[in-house]
Amino acid sequence: MTEHQHQHYYVPEQSYWPILGSIGLFTLIVGGINILHQHAYAWYIFFTGALIVAFMLFGWFSAVISESRHDLYSPQLDRSFRWGMVWFIFSEVMFFGAFFGALFYARHFSVPWMGGIGAKLATHTVLWDNFKAVWPLLQNPDPTKYIGPTEAMSAWGIPAINTLILLTSGVTVTIAHFALKNNERTKLALALFATILLGISFLCIQAYEYHHAYTEMGLTLHSGIYGTTFFMLTGFHGAHVTIGTIMLIIILLRCLKGHFTPEKHFGFEATAWYWHFVDVVWLMLFIFVYWL
Repeated sequence: MTEHQHQHYYVPEQSYWPILGSIGLFTLIVGGINILHQHAYAWYIFFTGALIVAFMLFGWFSAVISESRHDLYSPQLDRSFRWGMVWFIFSEVMFFGAFFGALFYARHFSVPWMGGIGAKLATHTVLWDNFKAVWPLLQNPDPTKYIGPTEAMSAWGIPAINTLILLTSGVTVTIAHFALKNNERTKLALALFATILLGISFLCIQAYEYHHAYTEMGLTLHSGIYGTTFFMLTGFHGAHVTIGTIMLIIILLRCLKGHFTPEKHFGFEATAWYWHFVDVVWLMLFIFVYWL
């Protein structure tokens, strides 16, 4: 049997990183749930879980990078990595799909039913008198009825700027990819650095938008279905942008150290795939959360 027909498949030694990662994620989620319930100790649990996860990621990926640098991975294993990344991104699509589904159900079913449209029960007269089935649900003059923000978030301001920023970052990361394929190291580093700056800019502008929403618009996580869906979708997307930016920083450092070649650079490709996924999700957010 020739070398092409039979390729070795590297199997790493037993590791405690998966167990540590599970503990960290569980702690992180418990902290996040208690934050939503406004418990005083919640942030301590949350940050403890975040530190455990960060330590796990640093250790586990350091091991993977070391294995890759020692040429332990065959083309067959490279294909496994690629399929693993494809399925991971697919799981992320399903994750955001669930929240988009909740938004769709609330806008096109729940709100019309509460307004008496297609409903079997007259909820608009029994529970909320003179309820108006419009989206988004805004503040009712009578605070005993239902609570919402004082105004809807406009699409043609900060969200439009952030859309332009993310679309531009998708271009710069693609430029970096082609530069790596052509072994243009300076162009690669500059394009990656520009992508990182754009990602950080997006996060800073979104933080300003959140502050504006909470302090001036009355739009909070606790202000009804509009606030809940808005912050769940944009908040989780912001978390993904943060993760993607950290990934890009690590990839930039690896590029500066010469870890990637024009022929072998899956670590870069996986990060670029993830970043393009983040871009597409934001376009969906801009259209369905801000614009429509």
